[in-house]
Amino acid sequence: MADAAPQIPVTVLTGYLGSGKTTLLNRILSETHGKRFAVIVNEFGEVGIDNDLIVDVDEEIFEMNNGCICCTVRGDLIRVIAGLMRRSRGFDGIVIETTGLADPAPVAQTFFVDEDVRRKTKLDAIITVADARHVLEQIGRAPEAQEQLAFADIVLVNKVDLVDAGGLATVERRIQKINPYAKIHRTERCDIDLAQILGRDAFNLERILEVEPAFLSEAHEHEHDDGIGSISLVADRPMKPGRFVSWIQDVTQRYGTDILRMKGIASMEDDDRRFVVQGVHMLIEGGSQRPWKEQEPRQTRLVFIGRDLPKDLLRQGFEACYA
Repeated sequence: MADAAPQIPVTVLTGYLGSGKTTLLNRILSETHGKRFAVIVNEFGEVGIDNDLIVDVDEEIFEMNNGCICCTVRGDLIRVIAGLMRRSRGFDGIVIETTGLADPAPVAQTFFVDEDVRRKTKLDAIITVADARHVLEQIGRAPEAQEQLAFADIVLVNKVDLVDAGGLATVERRIQKINPYAKIHRTERCDIDLAQILGRDAFNLERILEVEPAFLSEAHEHEHDDGIGSISLVADRPMKPGRFVSWIQDVTQRYGTDILRMKGIASMEDDDRRFVVQGVHMLIEGGSQRPWKEQEPRQTRLVFIGRDLPKDLLRQGFEACYA
């Protein structure tokens, strides 16, 4: 019966140093919503500070301060979540706040690689908080700032009161060049309706496609001077299943360190169901989902977000999968 219990949603809060992550966490913990959250806070260094900055609430707070979360997270996070699941008092959700210098990938990967974690929890969204005043400078000098934006399902452009309208538009265009598929919200002191960021199932590609069928429909590349960008591949022809799956596996093995996020939906030859695939670095998951609807265009749409991607090779390999 325990295995049949609903999965607990997990929200990952990330963002560069000083962006406002702890402010957002405090809002989540202190607003009246009737839900109970377990909180996992990561710090870089042996002495915890962020834990003392979190509001005094009736929540479980766990510190992992034995190094940057992107280096140590997988084993520690699995152990903490396993401990949470054994507690008699349940949780409505888990919030993980990463250090400002963390790559969110290993956090997301945890929900791919550990079967027990996958069975009991689900990654609801990666939320990145960006400092509207400083994010352009941070993108220019810090790879972590780019990666945090590239992984995001939701971006809060925070401290908008410190930037004029023109500057804010420039910031949002730059973020969209890095990650054209993240939902952007403007905030001041991370003041946002929590229903806009919690319980969105935003990491679930199938759910997003149900709500926004055109989510992956952009058929152009995003050229810019950042190291991180995206490429969208679209085809009206079905794919050869074996060839497509082999190609995806090969691409992720060859270029996985540079592929931050990959997501797509494929029309397979002789299959009336949509094939949905997504991945983080070298870890991918995919499978046939619901049947194509009668009026739904049977397109294959695949998106890669990553660093210095071999766009011509990706396009050639994609086209070689045509049935």
